[in-house]
Amino acid sequence: MADVSRTRGDITTHPDVGEMRDRYARMLGGRDVALVDGPVFLLGLYCAASPWILHFTTSQPALVTHNLIMGIAIGLLALGFTRAPERMYGLSWAMSAIGVWLIISPWIVGESPDAGVIVSNIIIGGLAVVLGFVCAAASAKSTPKA
Repeated sequence: MADVSRTRGDITTHPDVGEMRDRYARMLGGRDVALVDGPVFLLGLYCAASPWILHFTTSQPALVTHNLIMGIAIGLLALGFTRAPERMYGLSWAMSAIGVWLIISPWIVGESPDAGVIVSNIIIGGLAVVLGFVCAAASAKSTPKA
C-alpha cells in the first residue's frame, strides 16, 4: 500500500508549474474579481425568490413580477460576468443602476409595501450597487490603457 502520510512537496517543484500558471492566467483572463461572480449570482437568485421567501406574493403582485424580473436580470449579468468577462464587465455599471432602482422600487411599483418588503429591497439594492462598483473598479483596473 502507498504511504500517504508523507508530507508532499511544494508545487513549485512540479515540472509543469510554468504551464499550469499560464493556463490558470488564461482561464481567468486577467480579471481580479473572479470571486464576485458567485455572490452576484446568489444576489440575483435571492432577489428573484424573495417574494416567496418573504411571503408577499398576494399583497404585492406587481412587486412579485418586478423582483422576479430584476433577479433574473442580475443572475444573467452574473452568468455573463463568468462566461465572457472581457465583454461583460462594462455592464457592471448597469448592475449598479439596477441596485439603485431596487432601492426605490417598493414605493414606485408596490402599493403600500410593508417594512419587510422595503428592507429586503433596500438590502438587495445596496448589495447590487456595491457589487456593481466592485466589478466596475476591477474592470477599470484590469483594462489596458490605450
